[in-house]
Amino acid sequence: MTAERVLHQQGRFTTILDGDNLRTGLNANLSFTDQDRLENIRRISEVAKIFVSQGIITFVSAITPRGELRDLARGILGKDLIEVYVQASYEACEKRDVKGLYAKAARGEIAHFTGKDGSFEPPQNPDLTLDTETTTIEDAAFELLEAIREKIAIQRSL
Repeated sequence: MTAERVLHQQGRFTTILDGDNLRTGLNANLSFTDQDRLENIRRISEVAKIFVSQGIITFVSAITPRGELRDLARGILGKDLIEVYVQASYEACEKRDVKGLYAKAARGEIAHFTGKDGSFEPPQNPDLTLDTETTTIEDAAFELLEAIREKIAIQRSL
C-alpha cells in the first residue's frame, strides 16, 4: 500500500490488517455469511483498536458490505476510525484479482461473495471516497495521507 509505505519511510510506525490475510489465520473459521462477516469485522476492529492504542497507524483493508458492519467498526474504534470507501465496480475488481478470489467466486468456490451473490451497500457518509477507476494510485495515496494528517492534527489539538 503506497500510503503506508510513505508513512513508514517517514519513521511512522504502521501496520496493515488485510481482511483476506486474516481469514487464513485469526478468522480462518469464518465464512462470508452475514453472521460470520459481523464476527470478522468485530475481530479485525478489536485488533486494530489494540494497535491504535499503542500509537500504531493501522490500515485495515476489509470489505464491509453493509452499514451495520461499518457501524460496528465505528463503535469499537470511535474517533480513531477514518472510513475510506475504496470505490470500484465488480468488473474492475475482477480484472485486478491479484489474490484469485474473484476467480474462485466465479467457479462457485466462495458463497456469499460481495457483489456476486452477496449484497453491497455503499457507505452513506464515508470520511473519504477514493474512486479507483478514475484516480491514480499516487493521487489516491496522497488523498489518504492528507486525511490521516488532518485526523492526527485534529486529535492533537483536542
